[in-house]
Amino acid sequence: MASTFSHSLRKLAGNSIIPTSINRSSAAGISGTKSPFLCRLNHHTSSSAAMCQTDSFIDLARNRRTIYKLGSNSPVPDAKIKELLHAAIEHVPSAFNTQSTRLVSLLHDDHRKFWDIVIETFAGLVKSGRIPEELFQKQTRPKLEGMKAGVGTILFYEDPSHIAPFSEKFRTYKDHFQPWAEHSNAMHQYFLWAGLESLGFGANLQHYNPLIDAPVAKEWDVPSDWRLIAQLVFGSREGEAGEKAQKPIEDRLKIYGSA
Repeated sequence: MASTFSHSLRKLAGNSIIPTSINRSSAAGISGTKSPFLCRLNHHTSSSAAMCQTDSFIDLARNRRTIYKLGSNSPVPDAKIKELLHAAIEHVPSAFNTQSTRLVSLLHDDHRKFWDIVIETFAGLVKSGRIPEELFQKQTRPKLEGMKAGVGTILFYEDPSHIAPFSEKFRTYKDHFQPWAEHSNAMHQYFLWAGLESLGFGANLQHYNPLIDAPVAKEWDVPSDWRLIAQLVFGSREGEAGEKAQKPIEDRLKIYGSA
């Protein structure tokens, strides 16, 4: 998985934009702790190549952070975003190869239209008395306007029609196919989040479903049976991530049989 992930992202960058070790710089001229040229020179040995690929994957995981302050300046052409989306659909695995995850990409004007819909939805909740107006004006609306300031939003869906046949065919596991599908959906989210980071974007993951499901489906002709799972918002990085508290690794990881 690490090798496939790293290979896909290097392919997206044409190997000339994104080196094998990635930090938080923009996509045009990223450099990391390990020289990409050293990695390439050492690729004549399989062990060196594997080490570089592993280091690259770990760097991607380390640098993927939640960035809320986004801007509309894209570090790459839209074609690179499209390539990344294609890579996710083609290479992220799914249980029993169900391939039930669906992606809807909204860029630029459509991205802004999406967040206008979210804002209008919450304004309706204020009118109905479900949300205090002061809370909406001081907290919710500024947050949503911040999302709107970005470049794009990726909507993650699940298509139940591609899960049901497997539940019928493999009845021993029939109660597991939906959670397994959500596992795959989460892998698509992670792949794209780290991939967008590698292209120079900042991003954050949101969950405004099911409040927005109906108007969004209507606006972009999304099949009514698709189930919205999450929204990945991205744009130019206009701020940095906050400090991330980590629980002790020894409380969360056990390794047996290691030399």
